[in-house]
Amino acid sequence: MRRLLSTLALTSCLLTGFQTISWAQSLPGLTLFSGVKGENQLPFRLDFGGQTNSTDRYILRIPAQKMKLAVAQFAITYPDYYNGTFDTKNVEVRVKGKKVALSEVKWNQEGRVIEIFPQEPVPAGGRVELELSNVQNPAFGGVYYFNCQILSPGDVPLLRYLGTWIISVS
Repeated sequence: MRRLLSTLALTSCLLTGFQTISWAQSLPGLTLFSGVKGENQLPFRLDFGGQTNSTDRYILRIPAQKMKLAVAQFAITYPDYYNGTFDTKNVEVRVKGKKVALSEVKWNQEGRVIEIFPQEPVPAGGRVELELSNVQNPAFGGVYYFNCQILSPGDVPLLRYLGTWIISVS
């Protein structure tokens, strides 16, 4: 089956002159030296390839095994050298593929944090996707560490580190 698909892709390029789109450029690859332990690296997808100065959609995933506590707030921090922009009106949260109602999304540009508040706490044990649409990628390529922190309901009001998305824009 793999050989057949490869042959079809190559044939279509030769006959039409168009290249097939590769999803590999928009997914995280193997990261050897990042400073982030493997168990703390979170999966993600950039729907439009992560090109500089272009609009993109970031699908930031949190695996079910990382969701050990219910979540009343998600906080995504990013480095000071990331100069992209976010659209707070185009943020969605999905739990096990189902959309969750949000009460508020705040973007603190000075503090470099996006805060997402679901109307009801997101239950523990489910796979979560944070979808940031209409993101304007930075003007310069690079590797950006987006950290995920959570606040559990009824907990001490301190954010807990959940993991890091290592996002590459080229």
